[in-house]
Amino acid sequence: MPALTLRDILALDPVRGSEPELLAGEGALDRPVRWVHSSEVYEGANFLDGGELLLTNGFGLTDADEDTRRRYVRELTARGAAGLAVEVGRSLVRMPEEVVDEARRLGLPLLALHRVVPFVRITEAANRAIVARGLSGRAASVRPWGGDHTAALLADLADGQALNQPEVEARAALAGFHPGPGARLVGVSAHGARELGVVDRAARSLGGVAVLRAAFPGDVLALVAMPDDAVRAVTARRDVVRAVQEAFRTVAEAGVTVAVGHAVLAGGGWLRWSETLRAARTTLELALTVPSAEPGPTGGPVVTSSRALTLERELTRGGVDANRDRLARLVQHTLGPLLAWEAAHPSDLVRTLEIHLRHGCSPTRTAALLHIGRQSLYQRLERIESLLGLEIDDPDLLGELLAALCAHRIVRGVQATADGGLRTVA
Repeated sequence: MPALTLRDILALDPVRGSEPELLAGEGALDRPVRWVHSSEVYEGANFLDGGELLLTNGFGLTDADEDTRRRYVRELTARGAAGLAVEVGRSLVRMPEEVVDEARRLGLPLLALHRVVPFVRITEAANRAIVARGLSGRAASVRPWGGDHTAALLADLADGQALNQPEVEARAALAGFHPGPGARLVGVSAHGARELGVVDRAARSLGGVAVLRAAFPGDVLALVAMPDDAVRAVTARRDVVRAVQEAFRTVAEAGVTVAVGHAVLAGGGWLRWSETLRAARTTLELALTVPSAEPGPTGGPVVTSSRALTLERELTRGGVDANRDRLARLVQHTLGPLLAWEAAHPSDLVRTLEIHLRHGCSPTRTAALLHIGRQSLYQRLERIESLLGLEIDDPDLLGELLAALCAHRIVRGVQATADGGLRTVA
C-alpha cells in the first residue's frame, strides 16, 4: 500500500478545520509524508530527517529579516522536508512574500493555516494515519502475526527495535492505549496462559488501569498502565509491582507462570516501555529455566518479578549460554567442598545455605521455610561452616556466597534444559 501523501494529510478533518491554503509546491502534493512535527524553534530544520511536514505558528519568522526567512526555507528543503505549514493571523499576521517566493522557487509545499486548530490534534490525527497506513502495508512481511498491530508493537518494544516516541504513542493509540505521562507502566510476560483472559482479569481486579496486550505462540505479553489514583487505591505503599503480582496471583490458573517487570513512568519515553517489557520477558525465561531458590506454593500459578530475580538476571546478562563457563568456575571456587560432600552424602545443605542467607541469617525464618526444627538447622549450618572453612554470618562473604549459590541454580537449570527437563520461552 502506498505511503500517506501530503494530499492525504490535507484531507484529514483537523487539517481541513484549519482552513489550509496552498501557496507553493502544487506539484509536490503526492510526495510521501513520513511524519508530522510541530516546532516553534527557528532552527527546527536541524532536527528533521527528511519526509516530515513541519507545523509552526510562525513566531520565529516575525522579527527575522528577509535573508533569514529565505535561508529558513532553503534549510527545510535541504533537509528533505515534505512541506511547511504556518499558522497566520496570530503571531504572524500574514505570510511573508519572501517565504512564498523562496518556497515556489524550490518547489517546497507551503501552507497557510488561517484558522487556529491545536497542533496536537493535527499531529495526532496525521501520525495515526501514517502509522496505520504503514502497518497495513508492511506488517505481514515484518511480523509473523500479520495485521495484529498491537502484537507488532509489543514485539518491537520487547525486542528493543529502534523506534521513536511519537511512533510508539501513535501505534499504541491505534490499539486504544493512552497512558497519561504520570501513569506507571509495568511489563508482564506470561507462559502457559491459553488466552488473554488472565491479563484482562488481573486488570479488572486492579481497577482503573489500561492494558496493551497480545498473545503469541505459547506466551502473552502486556503493558499495564496504572494512573496515580489507581496506584493509591491498590496499595498504601504505592508498590505497583507487588500490586500487579498479587492481581495475577489471584486470577491466574495453575500451571501458568507470570513474570512482572519493574515500574516505569509512561512519560519517560519509549525506551522505558521497552525496558520493563524486556525485563519481564527475561525474567520469565529465567523463571522457566532456573530452579527456584525457595519452596513455592503448590497447585497454583508461579508469579515472580524482575526484582525478585535481579541476581539471576545480572549473572546471565548477555545470555545464559554465554555465561555458563564463568558461572561454573564461580560455583566451584566458592562452593566446591560443599558440593562434593552433597554429592557423596545426599542432603539439603546447599539449599539450606541459600535460604538462610536470603532471609538475613534468621534461624527462625529458615527453619520454618525448610519445615525442620531449629536444632536440625544448627547442625546443618555447623556442617556447612566446617566444609567451607568460614563463618556464614560474615558480612564480607554474603555477596560472594549468594552469587555462587544463584550461579549453581543457573548452571543446574541449563543442564536440565539441555537434558529436556525444563522449558524455556521460544
